Amino acid sequence: MTQLSRLPDNLPIPDNDGACDHLRGLFVPSLSLPATTGEIIDLRAESNNHRIIVYCYPMTGDPNKPLPNNWDIIPGARGCTPQSCAFRDHYKELQNLDASVYGISTQTTSYQQEMVQRLHLPFPVLSDADLIFIKALNLPTFCVEGMTLVKRVTLILSKGMIEHIFYPVFPPNENAEQVVKWLKENPDVRG
Repeated sequence: MTQLSRLPDNLPIPDNDGACDHLRGLFVPSLSLPATTGEIIDLRAESNNHRIIVYCYPMTGDPNKPLPNNWDIIPGARGCTPQSCAFRDHYKELQNLDASVYGISTQTTSYQQEMVQRLHLPFPVLSDADLIFIKALNLPTFCVEGMTLVKRVTLILSKGMIEHIFYPVFPPNENAEQVVKWLKENPDVRG
């Protein structure tokens, strides 16, 4: 287990600043994002078939490089690797609940491909390096060391719209369990 896979003690808990209050019930624009699989994904189109879980995260670290300065004291910044691994570990259960999983960050596809391989993620991760999805939904961001990063938020999409949001997400390693619980309590009724 690498240092990136563990959450340090005493991480600051992010506040609910209301930055995602506008999202529930919002229709997702039809946008094309590159995936680590080599495909181009339109989340709105994908959500017409079944529920889509989209977890947006700031950035995954590279085990061979240091994290940005003061990363652990930025509320909600630390925990992208544990969150991704939790979605990996709950992937079959989410599939059994008729939901697909996608991760999104502002990192490049080539950076994400290394991470997907290293963590053995069975689902695509999408690159929003140009911030088109983030800006279209007015998702909250923060800047560190010249990088614009999305704040951690998880969206459940259905029939082209945002059905539910998890924000703030804390602790990140429990987010997949929270999503599974919500899906079980709110079965998808297509009609």
